[in-house]
Amino acid sequence: MIRQQRDQVLLNFFETTTEELTRFIQGISVEQLFKAKELILKSEKNGGRVHVTGIGKPGHVAEYIASLFSSTGTPAYFLDGTEAIHGSAGQVREEDIVLSISNSGETEELKKTVRTLKNNGAKIISVTGKKNSWLSKNSDCFLFAGVEKEGDSLNKPPRASILAEVVILQSLSIVLQEEKGLTNKEYVKWHPGGALGKSISKNE
Repeated sequence: MIRQQRDQVLLNFFETTTEELTRFIQGISVEQLFKAKELILKSEKNGGRVHVTGIGKPGHVAEYIASLFSSTGTPAYFLDGTEAIHGSAGQVREEDIVLSISNSGETEELKKTVRTLKNNGAKIISVTGKKNSWLSKNSDCFLFAGVEKEGDSLNKPPRASILAEVVILQSLSIVLQEEKGLTNKEYVKWHPGGALGKSISKNE
């Protein structure tokens, strides 16, 4: 009986997550993705840079996305959302782009960070699960990353919502990568290590 309950909990998680991500992907706004791409390309053309920030678990997403962007032709920097209002906002210059991630779009620390960055002349691309949130309304471009169910009985710990944030930002990295025509030869310059780098070098 205990094993059946355990298996059912996992089955519910897998099914819920699959349903939520399928619904989310089907509703992704390609127009907003391309608007975000153009904002980044324009910034780069003017000497601007890309920064990625978030509070809590979205902060971990921000670190991964900054690394992914950097390895696929769009140099990006992680910006600690809490430290930003204590001096780290100095890494962001006028005309830079900041990708700001928050499921609720109402996190007080992030609000303070976004206000500071906007006042310093940065453009904000928000990634949030709430279409009418403070963050979505106070950004230059809004990428929706929302789900209704996280996949567990509490429906509070971020699970499916984190996956949605990752997917929408991975999608943005792909349109940027394709726009820049990244080749394996260029990619391996930024990723020479590990089995991945070795497999590319072997074929060059």
